[in-house]
Amino acid sequence: MNDNAVEAAIAAVRADVALLHGELVRYGLVVWTGGNVSGRVPGTDYFVIKPSGVAYDDLTPDNMILCTLDGEVVPGTPGSERSPSSDTAAHAYVYREMPEVGGVVHTHSSYAVAWAARGEEIPCVITGMADEFGGPIPVGPFAVIGDDSIGRGIVETLRGHRSRAVLMRNHGPFTIGVTAKDAVKAAVMCEDAARSVHLARQAGEVIPIPQEKIDALYARYQNVYGQQEDERR
Repeated sequence: MNDNAVEAAIAAVRADVALLHGELVRYGLVVWTGGNVSGRVPGTDYFVIKPSGVAYDDLTPDNMILCTLDGEVVPGTPGSERSPSSDTAAHAYVYREMPEVGGVVHTHSSYAVAWAARGEEIPCVITGMADEFGGPIPVGPFAVIGDDSIGRGIVETLRGHRSRAVLMRNHGPFTIGVTAKDAVKAAVMCEDAARSVHLARQAGEVIPIPQEKIDALYARYQNVYGQQEDERR
């Protein structure tokens, strides 16, 4: 890519990531300034992520932060005077280790966090989970913020797994996608599954879906459902 194309790609991801943070608020997935969305800049070794501790209402494309895949802020770029999200190292590790990933999201959505607090995966007992995640939503290891430990846990858990969501134990959900929008969709659907299955278990034992039916539902949703030009995943 030439310089103009790179700048255009960065600007597009800045705008996209800034806008998508509003979806986290709209769907009730975050509180205060917690949570974050990041997006890989296609064709480059950069990604864009939100600044740390900035209110969602104040997020704009110009205060999104451009980082290298090592998690370093690119100096002299808009937003570079701010500190990036405390989860930046985790996002960077995912992008380095999973080149197919174009977006990463972390939320503190209540029901998913409750499952994470118990260290319990969400069983695949509703067809919407089979469609979207192809099985249960797994639990990742306990890890603390500050280095790439969380990123390592995400990659170890999701590599080779159909799910695009992981419940990091005692922490909360992280989701991945082919784009930032895709990862946000996974975060919304993760919380919906966490809430629905929790409510079902309050009334009695949940009914497992046979694996062959999960496989069929997942294949249909990923390959047939919707319009060809739509971003289904």
